[in-house]
Amino acid sequence: MARYFDVHPVDPQRRSISQVVDVVREGGLIAYPTDSCFALGCQLGNGKGLDRIREIRELDDKHHFTLMCADFAQLGQFTQVSNAVFRLVKASTPGQYTFILPATKEVPRKLLHPKKKTVGVRIPDHTVTQALLAELGEPLLSSTLLLPDFAEPLTQGWDIKERLDHLVDAVIDSGECGTEPTTVVDLSGDEPEVVRVGAGDPSRFE
Repeated sequence: MARYFDVHPVDPQRRSISQVVDVVREGGLIAYPTDSCFALGCQLGNGKGLDRIREIRELDDKHHFTLMCADFAQLGQFTQVSNAVFRLVKASTPGQYTFILPATKEVPRKLLHPKKKTVGVRIPDHTVTQALLAELGEPLLSSTLLLPDFAEPLTQGWDIKERLDHLVDAVIDSGECGTEPTTVVDLSGDEPEVVRVGAGDPSRFE
């Protein structure tokens, strides 16, 4: 049964955040809110957690997982960023964008796109997510909480608790968040490619 944390959206309770991070460090899988929609998250390198996300979402091995990063310095540790890409990403973060970039050797092989050796990264503009990342001290391996056969991601903590009670280890509820996933931009090639239009304005990359 998943633990349920009711967290203040503006001033997250430190004790609750610490308890959630303990769940992550102990190998758990969490459902947590972001500035776009809810996400599933586990610790980087948690192979079983990765497999649980794949199972819940019914994902194939071509799916780009996302490293939810606290800041640009953390993002730069796990991806290769040219000067041109640096300017593009810097101008759009924190915010509702996921960027696909070439990964460094810091990223576990299981997370990489099998052919392109890329990974998704983002820096969220959400107080609770940032509190989690600050306490954890490393990126959260994440994927949008979009269930198979659902047109939109789940948006309410109590609903997620009911549906995924035996599939995740903790649910954070800080009120409703958005229903629209991030805009995904592939910056691994010569030109930016908008792979998915979502909550972030894609026009700056077109």
